[in-house]
Amino acid sequence: GQLVESGGGSVQAGGSLTLSCDASKERSEYYCMGWFRQAPGEEREGVAAIDINGRTVYSDSFKGRFTASEDKPKRTVYLHMASLKPEDTGVYYCVAKRADAFPWYNPASYPNWGQGTQVSVSS
Repeated sequence: GQLVESGGGSVQAGGSLTLSCDASKERSEYYCMGWFRQAPGEEREGVAAIDINGRTVYSDSFKGRFTASEDKPKRTVYLHMASLKPEDTGVYYCVAKRADAFPWYNPASYPNWGQGTQVSVSS
């Protein structure tokens, strides 16, 4: 299924952004949807995920500042990012998978990826 992100941009440290991810398939088609971040020269890092029951998980780096949510009828998941830091800069990818076979933060477990949206945080 296709995933399309939007909402990236440039913001000063301390600011907020909300990313959206529109899925071409029904939300029920995926066990888990989430977000990864990739900074230049770094590997993709799990940010947050939300499972089919609405339970959310976050990496420690983003816990308390970022919030994952969804609107199932709209087939859209969101990532609200607050108190942004320069180290949050990177390309943010929306991901989805049907099975819960691997840890949520393992990028290899997601067969579905969006094209990515750039988030740049200046100090």
